[in-house]
Amino acid sequence: MIRVLLVDDHPVVRAGLSAVLNTGDDIFVVARAGTGREALDILASTQVDVVVSDIQMPQMDGVELTAELGKIGGPPVLILTTFDTENLIVAAMNAGAQGYLLKDAPPEELTRAVRAVNEGRPVMSDQVTVALTRRLTQPRTSLSARELEILEAVATGHTNKEIAQELFISQATVKTHLVHIFDKLGVDNRTSAVAKAREQQLID
Repeated sequence: MIRVLLVDDHPVVRAGLSAVLNTGDDIFVVARAGTGREALDILASTQVDVVVSDIQMPQMDGVELTAELGKIGGPPVLILTTFDTENLIVAAMNAGAQGYLLKDAPPEELTRAVRAVNEGRPVMSDQVTVALTRRLTQPRTSLSARELEILEAVATGHTNKEIAQELFISQATVKTHLVHIFDKLGVDNRTSAVAKAREQQLID
């Protein structure tokens, strides 16, 4: 029997997933948690084979939980979420997640994934595979650390004057950096620069 801990901050989702997983003859949900922190408390006293966790939660999200379990030799984690953005997928995988599925996956795909993760096999939904492939094959622009710093400030709505004051440089220097940024990204304005940089996962 594969003992599963469900971690999701929405009670209705926890109940629904529990019902789906408990239909399998070899899978049983032994506990549910609403946050990563609560999950760690449960794991301290409960035998669990696989953790099925959402990614965005209060009091320790799924990525943080996965990383923490990796440090203490905890059970493998299958991320189950609605988010398929490349940066979240990569963050989860880098933290040590064994699998990454989207919540619209069919019930049979979820149960197969739990079994695979329990056996130590990696699992990714087709949508996640496409997202990762796009990230790996998409040409990425090389920006300097200073250019990225300025672009991050632009993305948060800072003016040239505010950026100059924050970085202790002149407004003219800020403008020069922006010209170089626009040229490298192939754009001609601040909004397009931010959009292109986010598309390439250069900034958050």
